[in-house]
Amino acid sequence: MVRGLRAPIRGATYRRGAFLLLGGALLLPYGLVAVGLARQVRDGGTPLAVVVPMTIVAAAIGLVPPLLRGARSLEIAAVRGLLDVDLPEPPERISAEARLRAALWFAVHLTVGGGVGLALFVVVPTAAVLVTTRTGWAAAGPAALSVAVLVATVYAVAGLGALARLMAPVLLGPSADERVAALEAEARRLAERNRLARDLHDSVGHALTVAVLQAGAAGQLLATDPAFVARALTAIEETGRAAMEDLDRVLGVLRDDLPSEPDGTRPDLGDLAALAHRTGAGLATAGPLLAVPPALSQEAYRIVQEALTNALRHAGATPVSLDVTAAGTSLVVEVRNTLRGRGLAGMRERVTLLGGDLTAGPDGDQWRVRAELHW
Repeated sequence: MVRGLRAPIRGATYRRGAFLLLGGALLLPYGLVAVGLARQVRDGGTPLAVVVPMTIVAAAIGLVPPLLRGARSLEIAAVRGLLDVDLPEPPERISAEARLRAALWFAVHLTVGGGVGLALFVVVPTAAVLVTTRTGWAAAGPAALSVAVLVATVYAVAGLGALARLMAPVLLGPSADERVAALEAEARRLAERNRLARDLHDSVGHALTVAVLQAGAAGQLLATDPAFVARALTAIEETGRAAMEDLDRVLGVLRDDLPSEPDGTRPDLGDLAALAHRTGAGLATAGPLLAVPPALSQEAYRIVQEALTNALRHAGATPVSLDVTAAGTSLVVEVRNTLRGRGLAGMRERVTLLGGDLTAGPDGDQWRVRAELHW
């Protein structure tokens, strides 16, 4: 109650008044057209056969702006700035239901704004003029009317502004379809970031594993096998450089001001030879690997990378073989080593997301990890 009585001294009241007067300003062109047409009818100089079509055309033109996306964007900006209501920007494509709600808001805004503008700029000034042109008790009535209208308008602005704050999310907020689309876009964004996080984990984890193993082996053979040491240092350099490139790429994509990552920047099955060379794995391929769809090829590369990393990390310096076969619309990846493997959760997640099958278990005296993907 006390808060309502303080409306004339609250800044929010005057921001709400500015918002309502904006509606009155937008109503002004409609009013001028209506007055012009009314004069045409009143003067009688223009035949009704001309006035009626002009009225219909003017009404049709006047009905278009409230249905445009720009009108909704304008109203949302005004509500944000003057009513302190946080509303999202409208999407590029707006449903018919959202357009109708925005048009209703537009019409109410213009109508109420026109009433507030009429009170402030017509009634109050007229009463003030009457006060200045009369003396004595004759001026008391217009003076009281002027003050009463001004005070009533201030409180009406406070009340109508509060009501507008409540109704803005209902009429200008996102529709059910827009909310679903926004949630789907957010889900895609999070999924992309999760995929990038997996890529970064696999790439950096692989590079560190290879570097540690190669450096350890090189340290033991430093005095007896300089050629192996040179190869180990080369592998460490190549692996580190590849990891730095992956890190730069992922960090660049994670920046909000950059577009989504282009497919061509991610390693795929065409890079398996370099990967096998860095890890020392034996590589055997069959079938048209380059015909595998790019997205599947890139994910398959990450599966191979994680499998080799796990083999090196948990099995140490034991022989690792890699077989990759493409046939028809299927791709089969097999990694074998002599010790039991671990760390399959990441691979299983990737394979499941791609709709494939992952099996891991003993095969004779070896441990086999097999991933089968389809497209």
